[in-house]
Amino acid sequence: MRRPAPLPTAPEEAQPAPARPRRGGEPREPVELTQASPTDDADATAEPESLEGLTARDVWRAARARRKRLRAEIRRFTQRSRRRRMMWLGALGAVVLLIAGSVVAAYSPLFAVERITVAGTSSLDAATVEAALSDQIGRPLALVDDSQVKAALMAFPLIETYALEAKPPHDLTVRIVERTPIGVVKSDAGYTLVDAAGVALSTTEQPPEGQPVLNVEGGPGSDAFESVGLVVRSLPAEVRTTLSEVSASTLDDVTLKLSTGLTVVWGSAEDSVLKSATLSSILKAKPDARNVDVSSAQVPVVG
Repeated sequence: MRRPAPLPTAPEEAQPAPARPRRGGEPREPVELTQASPTDDADATAEPESLEGLTARDVWRAARARRKRLRAEIRRFTQRSRRRRMMWLGALGAVVLLIAGSVVAAYSPLFAVERITVAGTSSLDAATVEAALSDQIGRPLALVDDSQVKAALMAFPLIETYALEAKPPHDLTVRIVERTPIGVVKSDAGYTLVDAAGVALSTTEQPPEGQPVLNVEGGPGSDAFESVGLVVRSLPAEVRTTLSEVSASTLDDVTLKLSTGLTVVWGSAEDSVLKSATLSSILKAKPDARNVDVSSAQVPVVG
């Protein structure tokens, strides 16, 4: 009888190879071996996605779509600034149009002068002054010639100053300040009415009522006349209405004579307001006084 074959023994497990000693006698650390996965090689050797089948037209369309998306994003992010810029431009345009329209209208016949009104006259005849300015009728208000207006008003010596006021659409107002006469100067031509600056206002053969005669050495334009003008303009109303004569040889010896017979030594034009108040008080306290010296306002002398 035949002996059966022995059963195969289990393979011995592989023992790790002993580590080769390193320099210095230290053993190397064991290296763990791993088996490569077949998928790793597949990923490494994978080919990129194929671009076969694309044409130049497809590339152009893609680039165009990208540009459209980019422009849309830019518009979205700049919409607020563009809107603000348009608002500013619109406001600026409106202002420019308004200014231009106003200028064109001001120089057009739409604002031509149709009526001239003179205000502030008392001694002058307003209608006469308006007639002298009639050549300005029909001109646009912005083109009224001030030099022509001045030349026309110089024919009226009583006018001291004037001002023009345009009242659209068709009215022009001339405001006049008349000269204030202080008295008359006697000459061979008669009696010339003058103001404080010595400007001749009118000349008559007889002295006008209510105006004193001015006997001033040096006449109009002198220092004495200037002092007389300041004194007369500072007098209180009750004294001014009764003033009949004013005389002066220098600026420090102005003397007044009233129609009541009172003589007032005034002196210089300094402290005229205080002297006027002192004279008014004296006239109320002593109405029968004949001589009053107020050249020193603090210490008046009554005689």
